Amino acid sequence: MTASQIRQAFLDFFVSKGHIIVPSAPIVIKNDPTLMFTNAGMNQFKDIFLGEAPAKAPRVADTQRCLRVSGKHNDLEEVGIDTYHHTMFEMLGNWSFGDYFKKEAIAWSWELLTEVYKLPKDRLYVTYFEGDDKEGLEKDTETYELWRALVAEDHILRGNKKDNFWEMGETGPCGPCSEIHYDSRPDNERAEVSGATLVNADHDQVIEIWNNVFMQFNRLKGGALQPLPNKHVDTGMGFERLVRVLQGKTSNYDSDVFQPMIQFIAEKSGKKYNGSATKDNNTNFESFGEWDEAVSMRVIADHIRAISFAIADGQLPSNNKAGYVIRRILRRAVRYAYQYLNFNEPFLNQLVPLLAEQFKGVFNELYDQKDFVQKVVLEEEKSFLKTLADGLLRIRTLKINHYFAEYEREFGKQDSRTQTEKESYIAEKMVDNTSFEVSGKSAFELYDTYGFPIDLTQLIAKEMHWTVDMEGFEVALQEQKTRSRAASVIDTGDWVVLKDVDSVEFTGYEETETIAHVVKYRKVTAKGKEQFQIVLDKTPFYAESGGQVGDKGELVFPDGEIVKVTDTKKENGLIVHYVDTLPDDIDDALTAIVDPSLRNQTNANHSATHLLHAAMKQVLGSHVNQKGSLVNADYLRFDFSHFAKVTDEELGQIEAIVNQKIRQNIPLKEERSVLYAEAISSGVTALFGEKYGEYVRVITFDDEFSKELCGGTHVNATGQIGYFKIIAESAVAAGVRRIEAITGVGAEVYITNQNQLVNQLKDLLKNPKDLTKSVESLLDENSKLKKEIEKSILEKSSGLKNELAQKAEAIGDINFIAQKVALPNAEAVKNLAYQLKDIVPNLFLVLAADFDGKPSLTVMIAENLVKEKGLHAGNIVKELAKEVKGGGGGQPFFATAGGSDISGLDAALAKAKSFVG
Repeated sequence: MTASQIRQAFLDFFVSKGHIIVPSAPIVIKNDPTLMFTNAGMNQFKDIFLGEAPAKAPRVADTQRCLRVSGKHNDLEEVGIDTYHHTMFEMLGNWSFGDYFKKEAIAWSWELLTEVYKLPKDRLYVTYFEGDDKEGLEKDTETYELWRALVAEDHILRGNKKDNFWEMGETGPCGPCSEIHYDSRPDNERAEVSGATLVNADHDQVIEIWNNVFMQFNRLKGGALQPLPNKHVDTGMGFERLVRVLQGKTSNYDSDVFQPMIQFIAEKSGKKYNGSATKDNNTNFESFGEWDEAVSMRVIADHIRAISFAIADGQLPSNNKAGYVIRRILRRAVRYAYQYLNFNEPFLNQLVPLLAEQFKGVFNELYDQKDFVQKVVLEEEKSFLKTLADGLLRIRTLKINHYFAEYEREFGKQDSRTQTEKESYIAEKMVDNTSFEVSGKSAFELYDTYGFPIDLTQLIAKEMHWTVDMEGFEVALQEQKTRSRAASVIDTGDWVVLKDVDSVEFTGYEETETIAHVVKYRKVTAKGKEQFQIVLDKTPFYAESGGQVGDKGELVFPDGEIVKVTDTKKENGLIVHYVDTLPDDIDDALTAIVDPSLRNQTNANHSATHLLHAAMKQVLGSHVNQKGSLVNADYLRFDFSHFAKVTDEELGQIEAIVNQKIRQNIPLKEERSVLYAEAISSGVTALFGEKYGEYVRVITFDDEFSKELCGGTHVNATGQIGYFKIIAESAVAAGVRRIEAITGVGAEVYITNQNQLVNQLKDLLKNPKDLTKSVESLLDENSKLKKEIEKSILEKSSGLKNELAQKAEAIGDINFIAQKVALPNAEAVKNLAYQLKDIVPNLFLVLAADFDGKPSLTVMIAENLVKEKGLHAGNIVKELAKEVKGGGGGQPFFATAGGSDISGLDAALAKAKSFVG
């Protein structure tokens, strides 16, 4: 069976068991502060497990793309080293929401594996939870008895809490689980060692392929287990592992899931892929380099999947949070390609079209955006390859500086050797590869400031016969993590439930004031500040989502106490209101009131964003797609896919179209509960990276202009926007541009201010008929005056040149000049120094100047003196600058310094002579 056939057989099987097939959620998680990425198939159903949202169907099945590179579930460092760990992988799953439980889940998993896929029963092992006395959890005897009816006794194994009690994180839904493992070893090895002894022992040929999780509990913050409202089934089968088993391979990377990419990498690198090179078998080939090459090909083939799907799902590489994780994965892949496969030019991006074609019809998000994703990957590769080159240069500089310091320790700073002799000494040391340790501080600076991976620093150091102070590096890294945690630590208490509700009703589309009850609350402490989060049974407050900020307002309690709502966010299926205080009595009905002014301004900016998106597609092309947005009461920010700067002319056209639609006062057409498939077929704009359900909300401003899927709030007609004004256009990332704009009162204030500025300019220029021409004339005049001043300064410098040359004092074979000069800027002093150098042989020159109360020192030394006497202008000026309480530096023959004490200039000039005698 091919990978595609295997996937389809799974979905078809569960359709035959009454399941509905649902689409994969995006890799990047929104509206859940506990997770950054979808790391398991159950993530998109978490609110159902917690009883915070109703299930749309009791039985569903899917293939979910997952990413495990952070938090508890982090497989990144294993990828490529072994044969079965991945960053991005597919999780085949079947789900029961309060419907069937252990009996059916176990029976169907056995039926699918042995009767549909026809795996040999004697190679399969199953596990069950043995219980845990500390947790007060009993042995799962029900699962054991169900397996006994299907599986030989010696293939049923007990498992501890670590292996057979599944938890998504420190808190959240959890329960006992039953794993299914497959032994793919040759018969002779199986005869010698029982597969039962290798289950969950990290053996690369005895691997878990399926896990049946029986969701029964919710793990609270303190560690206690709370029974869930209903019992659920959550199963997950690793697609890549299943394909490997069914195709008779010993490595996931040898199946048709990865081989097309690996063979492409091998062909382009000119190296042969050795699939036997793994951490458990790294001696049966000619050179250890072959192991590095095989690992590199696996890393690249794996990582490009994670990178591509994350970008397609809306997460661009960046320097923080989820974006930083994606950038780190990408850079890890580039590093392997650079180090071991000799790809010194961007290469990863060439894999994107191949990957997109492979997943066409399964995850079309990537195929639909393949050009955009490839461009982003290409630009990231270019940037990091430059970083690698810069890092190599910085490491070399560390080495040079080390030997300069060693030289000064051995011979002293003021020795008699010439610069040539010094450089010769350094060159010899560089060749000798004398042992040296890169400090932990330097290694961390390379890592933290320049993005240079620590293992690459170690590799380069090893090639130089150096070592790296890894203990010092780890200390610096830990200090950074501690600072980061301290800045972001949030102590969240458990929910206090006052009333059970199936779901929260949002009334904000119709009203901004609603009578409601508190159903649950919890205390949150962040950065020493205490807050409360409140959930109401119904609310007019819009929770931050889709780029629109959360509403602010107030909760009015029956006794008249008013509590300010500072923010509103989504968490799983909940609308959470943030407040600073909580009344003692919260049992009775309250009035939830949204700030109407902020809501109306936000509505205007949100609707303007829809008009902007449509106008941009008209002007720039249909390739334009939203890549992010921010909509609040003050302004709107819109990120979009486009590979060139938007010209002023194009911006003008876009702005004109939006304002035309505003003047037309197009009424809002809002449609709720539209079938997703029906909406898409009607030509509606859907955003990549958003998770849409079976039913969606469609916002339309003119069927022929703007029609988008959207859950936000909007104006009733475009005329309420007032006016639209673009105030900025800029680059955000590779292939992504940003437009910032304002509407209504904000636009009116902006235009008024701009008009006042123009009027002030007119007044200053005596009300010229043509303001532009008048300003151009003024600039021309200014340019001419500057040239005249420069000419005057040059003439003054020339006069000083001859005057100072005559003041040269002969000290041995050196012509020494140390004088104050009255020149207006550093450039003039520099010009004078070079003029003197041209006419005074063997020159040792020190010039002092006063630039509006700021002292300046300049040292110029003839090249022959630098070489013959070892004089160094940069070192000398540093010493002189101490007299003016400053610092500086420069080249051996020319250097400058500044300071803060003008009174020290005379002392500096007097001190200069000591470097000559």
